Amino acid sequence: MFVLIAAAGLGLLTLLVIVFAPNIRKYAAGGVCKSAARLDGKTVLITGANTGIGKETALDLAVRGARVIMACRDVEKGEEAAASIRASYSQAQVEVRELDLADTCSIRAFAQQFLREVNHLHILINNAGVMMCPYTKTIDGFEMHIGVNHLGHFLLTSLLIGLLKRSAPARIVVVSSLAHNFGWIRFHDLHSQGSYNSGLAYCQSKLANVLFARELARRLKGTSVTVNSVHPGTVNSDLTRHSTLMTIFFTVFSMFLKTPREGAQTTIYCAVAEELHSISGKHFSDCTPAFVAPQGRSEETARRLWDVSCELLAIEWD
Repeated sequence: MFVLIAAAGLGLLTLLVIVFAPNIRKYAAGGVCKSAARLDGKTVLITGANTGIGKETALDLAVRGARVIMACRDVEKGEEAAASIRASYSQAQVEVRELDLADTCSIRAFAQQFLREVNHLHILINNAGVMMCPYTKTIDGFEMHIGVNHLGHFLLTSLLIGLLKRSAPARIVVVSSLAHNFGWIRFHDLHSQGSYNSGLAYCQSKLANVLFARELARRLKGTSVTVNSVHPGTVNSDLTRHSTLMTIFFTVFSMFLKTPREGAQTTIYCAVAEELHSISGKHFSDCTPAFVAPQGRSEETARRLWDVSCELLAIEWD
C-alpha cells in the first residue's frame, strides 16, 4: 500500500512539474538586463571568463562592441571559449590572458603586462571563483576560498585601480553570492587551520566579496569609479564540481536553476545599465537592489578585513 501511495504521489508531482514547467522556468530565470547600452571603444576585463556566467558575460559585452579581455587560469580552455564567442559573433573583440588567482606572482605578472599593453580599463568584473573544494592552499599559503575569491581579486584590483581611475567613468563588479548571508569573517582563523568546512569557507569568502565592494566604494567616492556586488542566482554550472552531492542535486533540479546566460544578467546589468552610472557600494540580484546581511553591512568589519588583506598581501592601499 505504501509503495502504491508513494508511486501515485511521485506520478502526481511529475505531472505538476510537466504542466507548470514553462512557469517554473520563467520564475527560475529571474531578472533580465534590458539595457541596450553600447560599449564601443570600451575595454572590459573579466576573470574566470572561460566558462559559466563569465563566458556569457564576455559574449554579451563583446556583442555590445567592447574589447573583452578574458583572464583565465587555463589558457587552452580560455581560447576555446573565445573561439566559441567569435563563432557566435564574428566581430567579437575577445582575447585571452593567463591569470591564476591562487598565485600572487601570477597576478602581479598579469597586471604588469596588462598595464604595459592596455591603455584604458572601463569595466573590471571580478567573476572567477571556487566553491566547496577540499581543503587546499594557494601558492602563498592562503586557504583556497578566501585566497582566490577574495584575496586574489583584492590584489588584482589594487594593481589596476590606477588605470581604472584614469579611464573614468569606470565600473567594478564583484560577483558574490546569497551565501554571504551565512558567512562570518573568522579573523582568528581566516584560513581555516583550526577547523575546516568547505561550505562555511565558501560563505566566508562571499561575505568578504560584499565587504570589499562596500569598503572600496567608500574609498573611491569622488573618483567616478563605482563598485557594486552581485548575487547571480543559483546557476547550473561547473562551480559545484568539487561536491558530488551538489552536482547530483543540481542535475536533478536543473529546471529550477538558472542557465549561465540567465545567471550573467545581473553582472551585465551592473556593468552597463545607464541608471547605475553613479550608484556605488550596493548589492544586486535579478537586476534589482538586493538585501545585504547585517554582517555584510558592518563598516568596522569591512575596514578590518581591508587592513588584514593588505597585511597578508604585503601591500599598502589607502
